[in-house]
Amino acid sequence: MRAVVTRVRSASVEIGGTVSGQIGQGYLVLLGVGPNDTEETAIKLADKICNLRVFEDENGKMNRSLEQIGGSILTVSQFTLYADTSSRRPGFTGAAKPDIAAPLYEKFMSHCRARGFEVQHGEFGADMQVFSQNDGPVTILFDTEKEN
Repeated sequence: MRAVVTRVRSASVEIGGTVSGQIGQGYLVLLGVGPNDTEETAIKLADKICNLRVFEDENGKMNRSLEQIGGSILTVSQFTLYADTSSRRPGFTGAAKPDIAAPLYEKFMSHCRARGFEVQHGEFGADMQVFSQNDGPVTILFDTEKEN
């Protein structure tokens, strides 16, 4: 799985002009699923993101977690994170097919919810408009294929 996690003051996603998900302070997670990902991959990534400490403490250091600041998560499916950019026109065959990706996208969100976080989201496979007020900006890339 690949995720681009941005610390935000607020974020929302619209589908056809209607707000599908909206959060205040927390993380905007753009989430891509690869063909070899499993439920275990989704759970491990969710735990890593939920435990990430990138919110400032009283000394201005990035030392607080999402739980400590009472933050939320807005998750948006993003198959384009698996783009093959070896030519000028990207290919997306490296992403998992929807029958694999959609359940793992849902598993990621359900695990975050089970940990007690409010999770808002877009719609898997929909044409979405994503809005965010980045905080910092702080943006972190996760790639489970490159992590131990």
